Amino acid sequence: MQAAVVLSSVTEALIDVLPRVAQIALVVAVAVYIANVAVAFGLVEKIALLSRPLTGPANLPDEVGTAILTTTASTTAGYAMLADLRESGYLDDTATLVAVIMNTFFGFTQHVFTYYIPVLIPILGLRVGVMYVSARALIALAITLTGIAIGALVLSDRNVDFDVQLDPDALTDEEQTPRHRLRAAWDRTWPTLRRLLPRLAVVYTLVTVLVTQYDLDAITGSADPLAELVGLPAAAVPVIVVYTFDTTAGAATIAPLLADTFTPRQAVATLLIGSIISFAVSTFKRSIPFQYGIWGAEFGTKVIVVNTVLKIVFISVTVVALLAF
Repeated sequence: MQAAVVLSSVTEALIDVLPRVAQIALVVAVAVYIANVAVAFGLVEKIALLSRPLTGPANLPDEVGTAILTTTASTTAGYAMLADLRESGYLDDTATLVAVIMNTFFGFTQHVFTYYIPVLIPILGLRVGVMYVSARALIALAITLTGIAIGALVLSDRNVDFDVQLDPDALTDEEQTPRHRLRAAWDRTWPTLRRLLPRLAVVYTLVTVLVTQYDLDAITGSADPLAELVGLPAAAVPVIVVYTFDTTAGAATIAPLLADTFTPRQAVATLLIGSIISFAVSTFKRSIPFQYGIWGAEFGTKVIVVNTVLKIVFISVTVVALLAF
């Protein structure tokens, strides 16, 4: 009986996760191919004019700027481009980590127009909604600027292998036709996909199945002492718990309490604390399968740790600032 329940749960998880894996795989494939087409047709140099104020001070090459700007449209696509640069040996691990940190603000901006403005601000109201989105924007910007500062301090030409074949000028005269450039871009794309996609499918599926078998509710037990520590109302605890698992539901939970129970600053601080605790849940549900699938376990762990630590630090500072002044 127990085995049948587990098998049924695993089957349901697989039915749920396989379309998601297929969707991510498609985005990764298209993103990597587009990145290689951009290189083959010399488009990187044009896009670099927009990104050079970022990549220049951080001692990163123009190709990284293309990936960072692509993150504005799709986080998956931007990460896939960076993974391609790392897998090819063009960037070493340190340069890639710096690029990932710099990606933060640009990954945030896509959510402003797809979620924060159309969904979250109407739920929270104009004042609290704009305060919350502004706080998240400043946190993301601070992390990106931190990445630029780290790059300026620790990166140099030693972190980039300029001998790796990325320059379209290296093609022969026969290969200068659009058809040959497109074919050359695919020839460069396929080995990357062959490495990334199986790993992505396996890790994403395994982690999702494991999450369905174990209860993560215990993680939210830290909400009560944390809210009490920073001096928030008792009503902050259920809001934080709900927000941990669903940001929209969390916003809807606190919305009726804004007039009487929470000041605008307390409301924003409560939601930010919820986002800190939610990292533990989202790491298992989203970050591990995505990052491990893109980078592999070893480097994916580094990306998760760096992203999580920076977000927790800057969110904590913001919470303290909100409640202290």
